[in-house]
Amino acid sequence: MEIEKSYIYRLRFLYGILCTVLVLFVLVLYQTQVVQGEAYYARSTTRIPTTETVRASRGVLTDRNGKLLVSNRQIYTITLDAAALPAGEENEAILRLVRLCQSYGVSWLDSLPIGQDAPFDWKTEGAGETAAAARSSLQKYLSAQGWSDTELSEETPFPAWSAGEKGEAAAKEQGEDFTGKAFLALLRKTFELGETYSPQEARQVAGVRYTLALQAMSGSTACVFAEDVPTELLSEVVDGRYVGVEIGTTSVRQYETEYAAHVLGYIGPIWADELAAYREQGYKMDALVGKAGAEKAFEPYLRGTDGKRAVTTNEEGHVTEEVYSVEPEPGGTVALTIDIDFQAEVERILAEQVEAMTAEDGQVTRGAAAVVLKVDTGEALAIASYPTYKLSPYSPYIQDYDAVMDHPASPLFNRATNGTYAPGSTFKPLTAIAALENGTITTTERIQDRGIYTYYAPSYTPRCWVYPSNHGYVNVSQAIMHSCNYFFYDVGRRTGIEVLARYAKSFGLGQSTGIEIGDAAGVMDEPGYRTANGKLFMGGDTLQIAIGQGESLFTPLQLANYIATFVNGGTRRNVHLLKDVRSNDGSTLLMTYDEPPAEIIEMSDETFYAVKKGMGDLVTSGSVARYFRDCVVTAGAKTGSVQVGTAQANGTFVAFAPFEDPEIAVAVVVEKGESGSAMAALVVPIINAYFSASQAEGVTGEGTLLP
Repeated sequence: MEIEKSYIYRLRFLYGILCTVLVLFVLVLYQTQVVQGEAYYARSTTRIPTTETVRASRGVLTDRNGKLLVSNRQIYTITLDAAALPAGEENEAILRLVRLCQSYGVSWLDSLPIGQDAPFDWKTEGAGETAAAARSSLQKYLSAQGWSDTELSEETPFPAWSAGEKGEAAAKEQGEDFTGKAFLALLRKTFELGETYSPQEARQVAGVRYTLALQAMSGSTACVFAEDVPTELLSEVVDGRYVGVEIGTTSVRQYETEYAAHVLGYIGPIWADELAAYREQGYKMDALVGKAGAEKAFEPYLRGTDGKRAVTTNEEGHVTEEVYSVEPEPGGTVALTIDIDFQAEVERILAEQVEAMTAEDGQVTRGAAAVVLKVDTGEALAIASYPTYKLSPYSPYIQDYDAVMDHPASPLFNRATNGTYAPGSTFKPLTAIAALENGTITTTERIQDRGIYTYYAPSYTPRCWVYPSNHGYVNVSQAIMHSCNYFFYDVGRRTGIEVLARYAKSFGLGQSTGIEIGDAAGVMDEPGYRTANGKLFMGGDTLQIAIGQGESLFTPLQLANYIATFVNGGTRRNVHLLKDVRSNDGSTLLMTYDEPPAEIIEMSDETFYAVKKGMGDLVTSGSVARYFRDCVVTAGAKTGSVQVGTAQANGTFVAFAPFEDPEIAVAVVVEKGESGSAMAALVVPIINAYFSASQAEGVTGEGTLLP
C-alpha cells in the first residue's frame, strides 16, 4: 500500500513539472509572437545589400596551331583590410598572421625595401621595372612623411635626409646616413613597435604596415596579404578568428610551356608611376597587368571586364540573396604566330651549339639569337634568345630570380629583338641590290680583285679577306658567293653612301620592325649619324659600310626581315606575333591580323635573280656547302663575321628556304661565334626542324585549343 502511494506521488510530481514547462512555453510563445511579434518579424526580414566586384579571368595565349601556352589557375587568397584591424592592436594582429604564414611556408605581403635580417640594409637595387617601382614607392612614402625628397634612380638608389624639419630631426636622432637600419628605426617609432618586439618581428610587422600605408596613399585600405594559400591554413584562419582578414579566390597565370619566355613575357602589379594611366582605363589599383612580352603587348585583348554582384545578408550576416548585376566577361584568346614545338627546337639547337662552343674555348659570357620568319606574311615563327629563363606564376614572375639576375650573360635581355650587332658580310646582298638598281653595275659586269684596294692610297688601302691571294675577275653573283671584299669596296664607293643608306632603310635596316613586343631600332651608319655623334665621315668609311663592317648595328630580327623582304620580291611587312583574337571559349573570331605592307621596293627581275643566285651558290658550291649537304630542302644563305674590339669575332648568318619558292627566312647571331660559315652548322638543323615538322603535321582546325 505504501508502494502505491509513493508511485502516485512521483507521478503527480512529474505531471506538475510538465505543466509548469508547458505554461512557460506558452508564455514565451506569447511574448515572441504577440508582444514582440512585429519587432522580430521586422528583424527577420531586414536586408543588408552590398555590391562586390567580381574579377574577370584573364585571357589565354596559344600558339599558331591552338596549343595552349598560358592559361589560368584558381587559387585561394587572404586579403588584409587595415581599416578592420582594432585600433592599438594592429601590430599584434599582423604578427599573428605572419607567424601563421611562416608555419606553412607561405610568403606574405611585404614591399619594404630593406633586408629581413640584421644589419637591415637597403634592398632597392635590382634590375628593370621591379627596382624602379620599389624606388618610386619608397620616394613617395618618404616624401609624405617629410623625411626625404631625394629623387631616387639607378644612379641614386638610396635616399638622403631632406632639409625639412622632420628630415633634420630624424637625421639628428638616427644618424647622418640614411641607412636601411635608420629607416627601420623610424618605422618602429611610427608604428609603435616597442622593445617587446624582436628586431626580426619588428621588421616583419613594419614591412606589412609600410605596404598597407602605400596602399592607403593610393586610396585603398585592403590588399592581398597572401596568395596560393593551402586549405589547412585557411581552416586555421577561420577557426582562429583572425581579425581584418577575408578569404577569397583569384586566378594566377599557368605557363604550359618552358619555352618562348622572352616572347610570352609575364604579368605583375601596377607600379606607383603607372597608376594614373591605368586608372584612366578603368583598372583597379590592385590589378595585375602585362609587364613584358605578349602579356604586355596584347593587354587590351587579354584583359577581361569585371562583373558586379549584389549580395544581400540579414543582421546575422547570413547571405539571403546573390544576384549578378553585371556578369564578368573573361579576356579573349590570343593566338600568336609562333609554333611552340618549332620554337622549342630552335631554342634547343641554339643552346646546344653555343654551349658546345663555350665548352671548347672556355668563354662564359657568350650570347646568341635566332629568328625565323614566314616570308610572305612577316609572321614570327620562332624568336629565340640565349641564354633564356623560365617563367613562374609568382612574384617576381621568373624562376630562380636571383640566379637569373646574377648571370653574366643577362638572360632577361632579348638578343633577338633588342641586341644590335654589326651585320658583317650579310650586308653585301643589300649593297649588291643598291648598286644594281642604281645602275652602278650590271649583273654581267666583272671586277678584278687585286687583293689591295688602292683608290684611297696611300692613306687608306683595305684588303680583301683572301689577301695575299685574290678572287680574280668576279661578277655580282660570284662576289656574293665568295664574299669578295674588293668587289664590294669598289661598287660601294661608286654607288655612294646615300644610296646604300636609302636602300638599307627601305629593307627595314636601322629601324624598328614593328613587332608588338617592341624592339631596338639599331643604327644605319651614314654621314648624318656620324655627325650627330661628333665624328667625321670619310670616303673610306663607305667602303667599310658596304661590306657590313662600319658602325651599322642591326638586330637579328631586322636581318631576318631584310632577307624575307628580298626573297619575296621586295614587299616589306612589319614583323608581327599576333595571329588572331577569339572569344574566351574560342567560338567567335574577334579580329585577325591584317595590316598592309610597310613598303614596296621596286626591284628588277635581273637584280633579284643575280643576288639570289649568289646566295644559292654559296650553299651548293661555296664555303658552307658541306653543311648544307644535310639540308632537307634547297636554300640560299650569306655568312658574316665581325671583329668586336680585341675579342673574338661575332658570327652572323642569314638564310632562306626553299631556294625555288622561299617560305622562311632565318637570321642567326652568335657572340664570339668567330667564322660566319660555322653558323651554318646551327642554321641547317633549324631549317630541317621546320620542314620536317611541316611535312609531318596534320591539319589543325581553326580555333582549336590543343593540350
